[in-house]
Amino acid sequence: MIDDPTHAARLTTREVRTGSRDGETTRIVVARRDYATDRPDLWDALTDPERIPRWFLPVSGDLEVGGRYQLEGNAGGVVEACAEPEAFTVTWEYGPMVSWLTVRLEPADDGTTLELRHESPVDPDMWDQFGPGAVGIGWDLALLGLGLHLQTGEAVDPSEGATFTMTDDGRAFVEIAARDWGEAAARDGDDPETAEAAAAGTIAFYTTPPEPQPDDADPEPSGPDGVEG
Repeated sequence: MIDDPTHAARLTTREVRTGSRDGETTRIVVARRDYATDRPDLWDALTDPERIPRWFLPVSGDLEVGGRYQLEGNAGGVVEACAEPEAFTVTWEYGPMVSWLTVRLEPADDGTTLELRHESPVDPDMWDQFGPGAVGIGWDLALLGLGLHLQTGEAVDPSEGATFTMTDDGRAFVEIAARDWGEAAARDGDDPETAEAAAAGTIAFYTTPPEPQPDDADPEPSGPDGVEG
């Protein structure tokens, strides 16, 4: 899937911020990555329902402002704002949890910079256990898949993507990204030891093979937050 997991993980820069919505504390993960394509092409890859499944998940619904969307087996929500080809904002609803996702595209010297900003209410127990990696790693993997699609023009093999984090390269990718998220959380004010332990929890979650489930069991979410991993 990738030749150099260290290089692939370092293509994304990561930041953690503390915010507030309606008087409730939120935590914000920010991922940025440059892609060697122009802004219209990247916008199309992110918003065309025929193209999104080539690197992420099948999507249905009304992809217009005010409309609802649903990602197959994952989150859904409402399209809150859209300014083609600059930015869009959607709610990210997974079960009872509601968070907010904003994607911005800016021209860069050699292509386009994508900034992904995911803001979530704080669950202290979840944050202590997984830190920002609960959200961040899922997006790291999505941005990796997007890069592979843009590079080749082909669809990412879903079966290969589903087992990637159990491979040697996948484990290395997750470990680098998770520790980077932990360091970002510490820069935002988290206790460094707690942030490091949370990163280790995220690494274990994504790289430990799941326990076999009975055929009639409900499927487990693909990441601690429901973001596809």
